[in-house]
Amino acid sequence: MKVTLVGAGPGDPGLLTVKGRRALERADVVVYDRLVSPAVLELIPASARRIDVGKEASHHPVPQERINQILLEEAQAGHSVVRLKGGDPFVFGRGGEELLALARAGVDFEEIPGVTSAVAAAAYGGIPVTHRDFASSLHIITGHAREGAALEINFEALVRAGGTLAFLMGVTALPAIVQGLLDAGMDRDTPAAMVERGTLPGQRRCLGTLGTLRERAADMGIRSPALIIVGGVCSLAEELCWFERLPLHGKRILVTRPAGRGGTLSEKLRDRGAEVVEFPCVRTEPVLPCPEMERALECAGGYEWLGFTSAAGVEAFWQCLRGMGKDARALGGVKLAAIGAGTGRALEERGLHPDLIPAVYDASHMGRALAEAAGGKVLLLRAEEGSPALTEALEAAGVSFDDIAAYRTIYGGSPPDGLREQLTAGCFDYVTFTSASTVRGLVSAVGEDGDFSRFLGLCIGEQTAGEAGKYGISVRVAERASIDALAELAVRESGGEP
Repeated sequence: MKVTLVGAGPGDPGLLTVKGRRALERADVVVYDRLVSPAVLELIPASARRIDVGKEASHHPVPQERINQILLEEAQAGHSVVRLKGGDPFVFGRGGEELLALARAGVDFEEIPGVTSAVAAAAYGGIPVTHRDFASSLHIITGHAREGAALEINFEALVRAGGTLAFLMGVTALPAIVQGLLDAGMDRDTPAAMVERGTLPGQRRCLGTLGTLRERAADMGIRSPALIIVGGVCSLAEELCWFERLPLHGKRILVTRPAGRGGTLSEKLRDRGAEVVEFPCVRTEPVLPCPEMERALECAGGYEWLGFTSAAGVEAFWQCLRGMGKDARALGGVKLAAIGAGTGRALEERGLHPDLIPAVYDASHMGRALAEAAGGKVLLLRAEEGSPALTEALEAAGVSFDDIAAYRTIYGGSPPDGLREQLTAGCFDYVTFTSASTVRGLVSAVGEDGDFSRFLGLCIGEQTAGEAGKYGISVRVAERASIDALAELAVRESGGEP
């Protein structure tokens, strides 16, 4: 039994430490707070049980004493428990209190620090917390007082120190913080800033001076969570702000994907500043046992080419082959065709190198490429509902082939809460589709009577776009059928340079 206290960082999932992510991957139970971003929560394995203890200022649906008890109970039940807290657990996160409760009960624990928003949110807002021309010290202060009590801050000492001041949890107390610093003698022209939802795609900056910050924050409607920064370093924000200049900053994108295969596209979109919501709207399962595939593989030497149209087909083929007690040697001199780079990588992970990948990654072009290359028989291992364009090209060329269903696609999945309403309300700028099956998966989850006119569909190829068009979705098609090209398309549509 063990509890691992993990700092989730300020929100950007890329700022979760490698050690923290490893702890999440091993967890049986994850107990998390409100400030842990949805993108970090997506990293929790499906096998782990989640317990939301969502504390926020002046509202604790699960009191701290009960949280301590939950950690004890889960650990004593023999579970590997991760306590996931926003930022760093030891920077005004009450992490020390939770570990003391565990220590006194004899429960093993570990603490994995997280990136604190006091530094990260400032950096994403273009503000270095120290700079030799402005500040040689950083002071992190809580702006949150106990309910009904006044702030306990020595403003005179802070002003004398002359460094950068970073106030966490201080939105409600902003007037008192500003007045306290002014009363302690700080110049009202001192640069000051607030960074709302720092490191997240919806981040906003409010820049001003100590004398103007309250009014500007009120005009912008700045809300918690937000970091307050006071000091000369704030004057660098306009020159050094990089995050809000990312080409997809402020864009909200729904990534439809097969379960377990959306990470690469999501990462590329997030790296460009987008807010990404993932929806694994389809999943695949191998058709196993599959006597037809077994018979074909027993006589693999009778085929000149073996073709795959997805990584799922490669996985089903490999499971079948290993279940027969065979390995890659069973293929002998059979040549391998893959519909695209992703399918090619799936083969290479198993020590197999594709001999053919079409210039355009779709069924039609793969069929034509195989028709030109094949002099003998072709074996296709693909989905039950494989595109007819591939086999039509082979038939037109008079190429003999066997087309075997190696896996089936199951549509729907569990959509994010309120997905239908969000699509109808136009809450997404773009929805990405990497295959026709992801279009059908979204439609299956939302319902064919859903409103698909309020977003732009970004499609990996023409066949995917054709499927989207059946449901009235306005589409744009990537220049190449690749994840990189799909991310570049999103940037172009937002008016940026890929």
